[in-house]
Amino acid sequence: MATLQVFDKPMCCSTGICGPKVDPVLLTFAADLAWLKDQGVSVERYNLAQQPQAFVAHDDVKNALGDEHALPLVRVNGHICKGAYPPRQMLAAWCGVSLLTPLAVAEPTGGSCCGSTGCC
Repeated sequence: MATLQVFDKPMCCSTGICGPKVDPVLLTFAADLAWLKDQGVSVERYNLAQQPQAFVAHDDVKNALGDEHALPLVRVNGHICKGAYPPRQMLAAWCGVSLLTPLAVAEPTGGSCCGSTGCC
């Protein structure tokens, strides 16, 4: 399975989902990353303010930092997206994950779902 790496600009916390004004783009992206993890993708996320060594550990990331608009940077299987958080559809395609994940359906266990009285 793919490994997806996210290199964020400096933020107060690892996801940016904190404080009085949360950017809705960060909320959506955090949900997309959680979804990818549920699909078996390895997700690594680095914050420039807290983990600067991760940014210089990869030559392609270090070289991209010459562009002032490079962050956020998303890297997967040698593919880099700079300056924006890609949508779930693009992340899924890069990671080889289908957007059409079947839903689990609970099997009936007999009796009423409302208990022995049959009244909800």
